Amino acid sequence: MALVVLLRGVNVGGHRTFRPSILARELSKYDVVNIGAAGTFVVRKPVPRATLRAAFLRKLPFEADVMLCDGRDLIRLVTEDPFKAEPSGPDIVRFVSILSKAPRIQPSLPITLPTEKKWLLRIFAARGRFVLGVYRRQMKAIGYLGRIDRLFGAPATTRNWTTIASIVRILNGAKKESR
Repeated sequence: MALVVLLRGVNVGGHRTFRPSILARELSKYDVVNIGAAGTFVVRKPVPRATLRAAFLRKLPFEADVMLCDGRDLIRLVTEDPFKAEPSGPDIVRFVSILSKAPRIQPSLPITLPTEKKWLLRIFAARGRFVLGVYRRQMKAIGYLGRIDRLFGAPATTRNWTTIASIVRILNGAKKESR
């Protein structure tokens, strides 16, 4: 099964910048597909995790957290449609934070931040290494996303639901090609 590579904290605010499309091309022997500018890749060729992590770290011009997950786990997540009961609209972003490892802490859910005013971030579920929630499209919400690491006791990187759906479309295409 294909692997998904997610880099943490890259191409944000002018820090730790690189060209993901060039990196994907440099790692073409693994059949790497770049998705967007946030450091998200689908690796369609079977490769050991340690080999893949080392290849990404060698090619990046800076140190980075490289998180890997099985494509089938994301396919399963999308198939479950976890956001069907959650609010939506132009000012609401649905997100998935991927933890680097199983959470050390299992906080009571849902979590709403801030707790005393109109919410900016709501975490409604955690499934293994995936933390699911919604946030309002406001600058202050980004600060609350940064708390996910502490809430679950593991480093996390966040992608919006649209990006997760794009990953799954590529994964499903790779499954069809391999038949």
